Amino acid sequence: MAPSGCPSSLPLCVCLFLASGFAQAGRLLVVPMDGSHWFTRQMTVEKLLQRGHEVGVVIPEESWQLGKLVNCTVKTYSIPYTVEDMDREFKHFSYTQWKTPEQSMYSLITGSVKDFLEITFSHCRSLFKDKKLVEYLKQSSFDAVFLDPFHVCGLTVAKYLSLPSIIFAKDIFCDNLKEGAQCPSLPSYVPRLFSKSADTMSFKERLWNHLIYFEERAFCSYYLKTAIEIASEVLQTPVTLTDLYSPVSIWLLRTDFVFNFPRPVMPNMVFVGGINCFQRKPLSKEFEAYVNASGEHGIVVFSLGSMVSEIPEKKAMEIAEALGRIPQTVLWRYTGTRPSNLAKNTILVKWLPQNDLLGHPKARAFITHSGSHGIYEGICNGVPMVMMPLFGDQMDNAKRMETRGAGVTLNVLEMTADDLENALKTVINNKSYKENIMRLSSLHKDRPIEPLDLAVFWVEYVMRHKGAPHLRPAAHDLTWYQYHSLDVIGFLLAIVLTVVFIVYKSCAYGCRKCFGGKGRVKKSHKSKTH
Repeated sequence: MAPSGCPSSLPLCVCLFLASGFAQAGRLLVVPMDGSHWFTRQMTVEKLLQRGHEVGVVIPEESWQLGKLVNCTVKTYSIPYTVEDMDREFKHFSYTQWKTPEQSMYSLITGSVKDFLEITFSHCRSLFKDKKLVEYLKQSSFDAVFLDPFHVCGLTVAKYLSLPSIIFAKDIFCDNLKEGAQCPSLPSYVPRLFSKSADTMSFKERLWNHLIYFEERAFCSYYLKTAIEIASEVLQTPVTLTDLYSPVSIWLLRTDFVFNFPRPVMPNMVFVGGINCFQRKPLSKEFEAYVNASGEHGIVVFSLGSMVSEIPEKKAMEIAEALGRIPQTVLWRYTGTRPSNLAKNTILVKWLPQNDLLGHPKARAFITHSGSHGIYEGICNGVPMVMMPLFGDQMDNAKRMETRGAGVTLNVLEMTADDLENALKTVINNKSYKENIMRLSSLHKDRPIEPLDLAVFWVEYVMRHKGAPHLRPAAHDLTWYQYHSLDVIGFLLAIVLTVVFIVYKSCAYGCRKCFGGKGRVKKSHKSKTH
């Protein structure tokens, strides 16, 4: 039965709904980050374009993935780096992870990713040096800014233009989610980035989690030093990360509590995990042929993400040897040098339709680097995983899946061909892994609205209402000692101590009155007898 006020014809109802969206079209400014961060944000932007909104995207002239949108206004600014520079720095970083993964805040600051982060953060200075672009932004009367928080520039733009902002991210480094949203995040049961812990921790794990928390507090200001300096220059006043994050209207977080561990949330935090999951589309003739040729054994999908292109030769040969020992056909997305010992059951491709292959009934396992996009495609399609995390949040992502019995994690530094072979045979032949991932898939899909539609709704919400101030907690306006009620505790403690002091003095005075005189009389009498 059609809802009240909606025509009984469903297509007509849908058309009216879309038309109402067009009638309320707004203007959205997008300040994206390059690389894999752009994939799911792009889906949201394209859906907003379909609904009739005017979208302006500000990007550097040199980029990996940006600038491919149609039907929107793209403004570019020059940067002192080329794509080759970015490729070189990121390849150096990713290649290093096969030898010494950077698994702490300190190693990130001092390690191989340092130069790449400097390139990323410095883009914002180039943006604001382009006076014509800045003037365009001022004159364009945007309704909101849709941004990636990692390189901070979107936050700086939003504050500079005094516009409401929407963050889109899987997670926020350096405890800025807690500080920016004023969301409680107790280290006693909320695992920190790089902790590789579940939410139920032993004393040793809780101790380690607290140490990581203190490390964040100590090193994060240095980690984001360039971004903070640029923001202070642009805004012409000293700013902190909290100053930049706290005005955010809505936090769209690419996770949910099927994948992540339960924790407190604030009313302006919306979970859109699985936004990149779509119903499987038919495979091309090439990939359909590979799948059909696999027979009853099925296929294994192997991808380490779009950003990892090469693996050290020795490690690649170990992987190839392990893959040759299983009966399944392996479709391996790999653009590096072909291992000399590659088996007949392993097919190297430069690109593969990952979601469509995982959704095929013959998919038996998924070898992944544990990036959040891949993890969610594995969950959505119910495919158990062998996880080879390399950097960033991937170790923690793998831990979450392993804790739920949906996959096996391997240490890329120490794993051998035997380890990979055993892990694959375990997740394929042990039925519990398939049962667990199917249970997670069922929980994840049981929702009242699709994540993409939810993300689009909240972006439009902020555009319509010029923000969401009614969702902003009063904690933002408190000092640190007021937030922790130290002033109240101090006042009450002072009252208690005052009362205790008065009672003590009163009792002491009473004791002296009652017993002090007699004592002196006895003492003086005794002295006279002598």
